[in-house]
Formats: sequence, structure tokens, C-alpha cells
Amino acid sequence: MAITVTPGLLKTQGITHLGSFQRGLGRAPTEHLAVAMVVRSSTGANEYGWLGKFPSVREWLGPRVVQNLKGFGYTIKNRDWELTIAVDRNDVEDDNTGLYAPMFEEMGQSTSAKACQLVFDLLKNGFTTQCYDGQFFFDTDHPVILEDGTDGTYSNSQGGSGAPWFLADLAPNRAIRPIILQMRKDWKFVARDSLTDDNVFDLKEFRYGADARMNVGYGFPQMIIGSRQPLNATNYAAAYAALEGMKGDHGRPLGMKPTTLIAGPSNREAGAKLLTAELGANGETNTWRGTAQLMVTPWLA
Repeated sequence: MAITVTPGLLKTQGITHLGSFQRGLGRAPTEHLAVAMVVRSSTGANEYGWLGKFPSVREWLGPRVVQNLKGFGYTIKNRDWELTIAVDRNDVEDDNTGLYAPMFEEMGQSTSAKACQLVFDLLKNGFTTQCYDGQFFFDTDHPVILEDGTDGTYSNSQGGSGAPWFLADLAPNRAIRPIILQMRKDWKFVARDSLTDDNVFDLKEFRYGADARMNVGYGFPQMIIGSRQPLNATNYAAAYAALEGMKGDHGRPLGMKPTTLIAGPSNREAGAKLLTAELGANGETNTWRGTAQLMVTPWLA
């Protein structure tokens, strides 16, 4: 039996859809928060002029030496994102709106998962996308000042052409991360469900949308090694040594400690064997057991 559509009914229905949306919002993946540092933005774009230099403590002999942070002019511009759902007026009149609950839950999960997708998309594209120093984020010739004051390079890439995997220092006490997640506006649920709205009059649709403003960018390449080589003990050992040996300007050790092996589903088995098996491929003791945590994410599929 058809029901009468009133402003009160629509208000109640909107609250129900909002609740479904928020339930989905709470089920979103959070693994990206280990890889990215969240920076709150209050403008259309943020400039990260401090990228490029880890401040270094020195012995105080004579006057202080001011360590000016290099200005690379690396800017992250916020982007707009939206997702909109239409509910047919006939479904409201026929009291079928309960069918939309799963859709609104999925709407909440999909919107909040966007940050996760952006972070890991940027990570896996780091072999062909530039960071603040003009090099690809994963590259073999990032510029650095050597201990003797001359110009040199460092590498955070193993190259290759297979499924990507990464070894990173994601220790909780690190204030920065390899990726920057810049948030201008969190997801907001908006309803256009008044009987006088144009979309209702012209298309007999009640519309519900969510929108946000955010973007991602690269942080410090020295915190992560990227590889598209086979994930085996030899390549893992090389990545581990490279990250531990990472140095900043003037030869200062950065004290990187590999904590997390990040991989896609195709490298799940190789990563698990590498980090949990007692024996290696040839029956030898697996010296890499327990040296890092394995993070397998579908966003790297």
C-alpha cells in the first residue's frame, strides 16, 4: 500500500540513511595510516618546503649553526571527491527504502576507503612519479651532500618489473612517514530530499551525497625501499641493508630501522615465508625470521 510522503517522513528517512552511511564509514580500512602522516590543511594547497633535510644535532663549538631547511617548493593541491546516491520516489511511496540500507553502508565504506586507495596508489606509482627533489620517489640517484661536502646520490630503489613490495621504517615514534595524506575536509553527508528540490520535481529522485577534500604526496624517500624484484631472501637482505645504511646530508646516519614489509596479495606467501618460517629455501636457518611485520594490502593488487 502506498504511503504519504511528508517532510517528517523524509527527515526520518534521511536520519536512517545517515546512520547506515556512518556504519559503513566505521568499517573502512586503516592500514594506510601506518604508511602516511595525516596533515590537516586549511587552504587550497600546502607547500612542504622543509622536505629534503633531516635536522642533525651537532656538538656546540663556538656560535650556533643554523640548519636552514631546503626549500624545494613541493606543493600538494587539495582535490575534491564526491559520491552521490539517488533514491526513487516510488520506492519511498511503496515503503521499499529499507532495500537501500546496504547501499548507504557501502557508500560510507567506499568514501572513507578513498584515502587508503590514494595512499597505496601513490606508493606503487612511486617508480614513475616525481617527489620533492625532482627524481622518481623510488630512484637510484636522489641528490645528497656527502660527508666531504661534495654532491652525491643515494638509492631507495631496487628496480625490477614484477609486483612491487616495500620495506619501510614505520616505527610509531617516527613523526613523519613516507607518504603525506593531506586532509582539507573530512567526508560530509548531505541530503537533497525536500519535496521542492529540483531533482525531486524533475526526476522524482531523492539524492544523498558525500564529499571531501584531500590529496596525497610524497614524504622522505629515505624511509622506504621500493622493489619490483622477486621477493626472496637475497633481495630482502639488500633492501634491509640499504634502509639501515641510509644517510642524510654530510654523511649523517639516519638511524632507519626496517619495521614493515608491505606487499600485495601476489607476494603474500613469499613475504610470510620470509618473515615467519624457521628454515630457508634450502633448509638453512632463516635469519630473516621476525625482522619485520608483514602488511599485505589489496590496494597493491
